Amino acid sequence: MKLNYKSYGHGPALIILHGLFGSLDNWVSHARGLEKDYSVFLLDLRNHGKSFRSAEHNYGLMAEDVQEWMAEEGILSAYVLGHSMGGKVAMELAGRHPFSVEKLIVADMGLKEYPPHHTVILQTLQTIPLHTMETRKEVENYLMEALGNDTVTVQFLLKGLGRDAENRFEWKFNFPALLDNYNSILAGIHPEVFEKPTLFLYGGKSHYVLPEDFEGIKSYFPNAVFQEMPDAGHWLHAENPPLFIQMVKDFLG
Repeated sequence: MKLNYKSYGHGPALIILHGLFGSLDNWVSHARGLEKDYSVFLLDLRNHGKSFRSAEHNYGLMAEDVQEWMAEEGILSAYVLGHSMGGKVAMELAGRHPFSVEKLIVADMGLKEYPPHHTVILQTLQTIPLHTMETRKEVENYLMEALGNDTVTVQFLLKGLGRDAENRFEWKFNFPALLDNYNSILAGIHPEVFEKPTLFLYGGKSHYVLPEDFEGIKSYFPNAVFQEMPDAGHWLHAENPPLFIQMVKDFLG
């Protein structure tokens, strides 16, 4: 039940948590950009990457997964950065275990419940005949047609493409479990108040975090600051990695 991880660099611990359908592999280049100043730990959350599979998938469980991993690795406290789904895991972790989190960074995610907005992606992942496809290009072409030539989303999903023991394509995430628990992934959270410094980074072209959300967020994170990446969408860390890394460094100090 232990989480899979990779580590980079030396210095104060910085744990990075990926979003839905992602994995630690999405964050390797960012870890390389931070490793001179921090010991960066990239984790695969449950039902993602090489971490364990489970029929249960919710924010309380995922936060406890991370806390247990920290205890196993002897990490008493760390800076924690989470994007999207990983952002809610990070917020839940900070509320449950405030002594484990020195500073918190939440990338393009709020506390609120979100309406279903992955419908086309979910339908595509349900219908794509992966086991009959022989080349990565064939998968890419299928996704591009199904997702309306949304290059950013297609390239993100392709990072989750792997092969099984028989060399057939498969997803690195546990799609059936994520589909079954989709409502839990969309659900809002109500963590305990976390009074340490917290940074909410959000994309100016994204609708995940809006100015009208700030007051509600501050009631749970009273020392929160909000910074916009003006030309970025939801995948702000992938759209402008140098700026994202610099903003993280500026906040952590």
